[in-house]
Amino acid sequence: MTKTEQIILGMISSAGQSKALAFDALKKVKTGEYDEARKLLDEARKADLEAHKVQTELIQAELNGSEDKPEIGLLMVHAQDHYMTSQLARDLIGELINVFEAKEEK
Repeated sequence: MTKTEQIILGMISSAGQSKALAFDALKKVKTGEYDEARKLLDEARKADLEAHKVQTELIQAELNGSEDKPEIGLLMVHAQDHYMTSQLARDLIGELINVFEAKEEK
């Protein structure tokens, strides 16, 4: 496995962790544990930032013509897919927390 492939797998791992934490936050909403849900979403954001950092490094390598620039292959597409869906899940679950908490307060 190349260094770049290892880096891309790190991006997939961080994005997967973010998505898992976001769905753990949603489970907390089911039991009315909104503060705990928000803590989990904060952890998800931190994991997303790690994936974003890797993505930024890969983009910079490509723009600079580095030898370590990523090949646009299935692995990179897979990493981007994981990253985008983790962001979507986190953002959507954040809004769901707000909606359910507001509904419960009424």
